[in-house]
Amino acid sequence: MKPLRVLSLSTLYPNALTPNFGVFVERQMAAVAARGDVDLVMVNPIGLPPFPLSLHPRYRALRGLAKAEQRHGVNVLRPRFTLLPGTGGCFNARLEYAGIMPLVRKLHAAAPFDLVDAQFFYPDGPAAVRIARELGLPSSIKARGADVQFWGQAAGTAEQVRAAAQGASGLLAVSGGLADELAALGVDPAKITVHRTGLDRAVFRPLDRAASRAKLGLPADAPVLACVGALIERKGQGIAIQALTTLPGAILVLAGAGADEARLRLLAARLGVAARVRFLGPVPHADLPIVLSAADLFVLPTASEGLANAWVEALACGTPVVTTPIPGAQELLTDPAYGRMVERNADAFARAINAQLAAPPPREAVLAGAAEFSWEANAEALVAHWRKLASGR
Repeated sequence: MKPLRVLSLSTLYPNALTPNFGVFVERQMAAVAARGDVDLVMVNPIGLPPFPLSLHPRYRALRGLAKAEQRHGVNVLRPRFTLLPGTGGCFNARLEYAGIMPLVRKLHAAAPFDLVDAQFFYPDGPAAVRIARELGLPSSIKARGADVQFWGQAAGTAEQVRAAAQGASGLLAVSGGLADELAALGVDPAKITVHRTGLDRAVFRPLDRAASRAKLGLPADAPVLACVGALIERKGQGIAIQALTTLPGAILVLAGAGADEARLRLLAARLGVAARVRFLGPVPHADLPIVLSAADLFVLPTASEGLANAWVEALACGTPVVTTPIPGAQELLTDPAYGRMVERNADAFARAINAQLAAPPPREAVLAGAAEFSWEANAEALVAHWRKLASGR
């Protein structure tokens, strides 16, 4: 069978500066490349503001990123596009298109693509649909959660998200709940396919709890709660910190970085629990099983998700989940052994955590919650979706 030539866009993709940024996209594409039946060109557009804003420390380092490299068997290209800070992102999709289109035309002329793919709904989705339309190709967009739930509602971008969803040849959603949200935007449900996340089963597996705690400097006998994710209000780490006030002796370990860190530190100090909140900062993805295996529970008081990779990774390490009853969680946590879903407030989380700690399920029962996930299965389903769209040109 002739390899399928795919152009995939993702503004979130790991690089030397931010190795955890979009790591799940990289894992997926590495699994695709390993199959050998897809000629994949991964474009990771880098947004930079005009001079002199481009000299700001936030952007200066990005200017030095390699414009092309191979990562885990995937050819990654990083063309630059103009970014306009302070505009709410409403111009990002058209600026991304303008920045990368010269490169895309050159690549397509040398070896024609069969399909244009976007790994996030915004800004990649509108850019991909426009590129595909110009080249006369089918297009696919994947919905992961906040890309639809935020940009699909925000002024200035909501209409662009809706137009891209309606203009794409096919759509993917990481959960049935997210597929329903796409349908609510006026998209024909028949062109939406649920495409679950993957899992590196060689990495995410149960490790010895005592040894994991020792590596992190955690006490052997205290209840340990872990939360993995960006430190932003939507993830709800502040609710977990508040819950500590009625969880004597419990320690909360936060793996991640983000704009909410200063507020979270002040909150922990004000509530008198600062000594029981450990900020680990960005943890390399390969080291997350240490954090998850050290914990008695994985806690995520999130406001919205598609289907959080961290839930699946926690289950694969034998750690039950306490989170909110959003659709993705309801689809994953189908057995009491996998964890609990409660209202998004500190009292509800504290009660659920206490109840879970009082009757912990066997690790073997928790592991079953992640049994169906792998990057190989994820890649197989993704390539099948692409081939279906390409065959309908």
